[in-house]
Amino acid sequence: MTRIRDVVQEALLTGYLTLEAENQLRQLLTTRYDTEDLNAFMKLQEAAMGGEVRQQSREDSKHEDAAPSVTVHKAPAQA
Repeated sequence: MTRIRDVVQEALLTGYLTLEAENQLRQLLTTRYDTEDLNAFMKLQEAAMGGEVRQQSREDSKHEDAAPSVTVHKAPAQA
């Protein structure tokens, strides 16, 4: 089974997040995942915001059939 960190690693290596990978991340985020996967996903979010990874969905956002981008909100730090 593919893990979130595997999808993230591919995007970080290529500098590009495809619609297929975004959809895969959406599905994986609905399942149980560990801290390493969550950290990898946050790293991808930071890379995308910093321009290190381009998102196909953002490039295709001019088209009405484009998928929305993946967004995650950080949970409060645990004590």
